[in-house]
Amino acid sequence: MPSERAEVQVRSGVEGDLDALTAIYNHYVRETPITFDTAPFTPEERRPWLLSHPEDGPYRLKVAADGTFQGNSQRILGYATSSPYRAKPTYSTSVEVTVYLAPDAGGRGIGTLLYEDLFASLADEDVHRAYAGIAQPNEASTRLHERFGFRHVGTYREVGRKFGRYWDVAWYEKEL
Repeated sequence: MPSERAEVQVRSGVEGDLDALTAIYNHYVRETPITFDTAPFTPEERRPWLLSHPEDGPYRLKVAADGTFQGNSQRILGYATSSPYRAKPTYSTSVEVTVYLAPDAGGRGIGTLLYEDLFASLADEDVHRAYAGIAQPNEASTRLHERFGFRHVGTYREVGRKFGRYWDVAWYEKEL
């Protein structure tokens, strides 16, 4: 595993990553309850999301890429974001964080690399808390968040319906 991780570069996301990032997200839209979106997006529909995560400030997009190229861009293995927790002004020092990996990129420590870089980037920002909502069951995501010091603060029972059934979302919190 160390050699696989050594080849991975974590950097800020750029517009040239949009197609790959959209494809990764759409996998989770179509195949899993991990996101409660139900219709796949086009890259153009996802552009405002990408642009809402600049290279500085509390709302970041970090991308893990390996040394191989697909066309003119690096192969994207996954991404992590910090986004507004809620729209009201008093929530401005809280962020919601998430990680999405390419379907074949799990188990290589890429989520850990992404969160290490994301949290290092947030260290000098005016951010007090990070929150993560994890659709259940999702043991890999739960382990990742607990490894980074998140603690379970509650579960919304049957809060979302997808694929003809209801899903719980466990909420985790981390002091920054």
